[in-house]
Amino acid sequence: MNFSSYRKLVVGVNTRVPLINGNYGQAINFDNAATTPPLITVVDEVMKFLPLYSSVHRGFGYKSQLSTKLYEDCRNIVSKFVAADPKHNTVIFVKNTTEAINKLSNMLYEKYKDYVVLSTDMEHHSNDLPWRKYNIDYIAVDECGRLSLEDLKKKLEMYNGKVKLVTLTGASNITGYKNPIHEAAKLAHEYGAKILVDGAQLVPHSPVNMKPINSTEHIDYLTFSAHKMYAPFGVGVLIGPKDDFRDVPPDYPGGGTVDIVTHDYVKWFDTPHKDESGSPNVVGVVALASAIETLSLLGMDNIERHENTLTQYALKALSKIPNLKIYCDGMNSNQRIGTISFNIDGINHEIVAKILSYEGGIAVRNGCFCAQPYVQKLLKMSKKEVEERVKTGSHEPGMVRISFGIYNTKREIDVLISLLRKIVSDRKGYIQKYKPLKDNIYFRPIAEE
Repeated sequence: MNFSSYRKLVVGVNTRVPLINGNYGQAINFDNAATTPPLITVVDEVMKFLPLYSSVHRGFGYKSQLSTKLYEDCRNIVSKFVAADPKHNTVIFVKNTTEAINKLSNMLYEKYKDYVVLSTDMEHHSNDLPWRKYNIDYIAVDECGRLSLEDLKKKLEMYNGKVKLVTLTGASNITGYKNPIHEAAKLAHEYGAKILVDGAQLVPHSPVNMKPINSTEHIDYLTFSAHKMYAPFGVGVLIGPKDDFRDVPPDYPGGGTVDIVTHDYVKWFDTPHKDESGSPNVVGVVALASAIETLSLLGMDNIERHENTLTQYALKALSKIPNLKIYCDGMNSNQRIGTISFNIDGINHEIVAKILSYEGGIAVRNGCFCAQPYVQKLLKMSKKEVEERVKTGSHEPGMVRISFGIYNTKREIDVLISLLRKIVSDRKGYIQKYKPLKDNIYFRPIAEE
């Protein structure tokens, strides 16, 4: 498929939004790392399914039986997409990646609470905070913000068998760096640890292969979210070895988790059903499966190639703008996803984000992106600066982030670059204009597609 036709697959790409000058402009979404719009095929599949929707695992009515079959079939679709062995692994449906990681942390706690968990300095809070009830340590990053495999090996050696889990992001939501997950897995297994990959940013943009259980490079646990892969209907995924969940009580006991209950006895269902308490989000799972089928048809290699082309095009243009600092290495495009963070000297990241939206209809993200320790390192903040921030509660430090999806184009990047050049050329004027403005000053109904 021609890359230009990807745009036709996504809902809302031609929406016009109000600008601060009173006109309407073409909406440009460069905030795909936060969430993505739905695919048209996903919306169509959801609408087709809704007349047949019913509660799963609960009844013999036709709709319930059909919904149950579709729901269970989706586990195989997910497994195939990331090459997880369905005989060895369980696929547990949750709300999002954050819930998936918290669920795993809760369920492993009794087993690993006296051991060490290694996270990294580049993690999203969702793959850091849930592990802080354990004995946690952090794998360092280098001056560019890339993961240090040398430090991983050093810490595995230092703890001498006490590390039971290494947990790291597949790709950074700030710099876009892709971590060498299979090399990290090989190291972890060599020292008797398992590995969790937070795939929220990686799975939507690159081929992912968990590899067979007998491979030293296999991924033990994988998490990701549907809303970052064009199916924003409230579903996430946790994949892991069945044996690790089989004898562990659910972290959320309740309806759907038990086989037999008396006042004195509880027999849990086997995983994954005991780990999906309450009525599951069947519609969201159907949406995820539809998105996976469409992305598979496009080919994840093709998607990655297209987004790499956009990334290199943007990096080349951004690097030519004076007084603009990019927080990533512009080389090695095959080792990154389409996420780029930057700052403009002398103008706050929030003001830059507002200008892009209010004057260009360009949606970006700004701040610390739920990864404050990583941002502090990238900004080279001193210990004193960090302590002052903690003391004052300041949210001032941060960056501007652009992130690409399959539907973005070079022409959209050109619009961004043109406006950034204007901002750089008149920083003082823009600060004077935008600093006093309150949020939501320009809200009006959006224009029809």
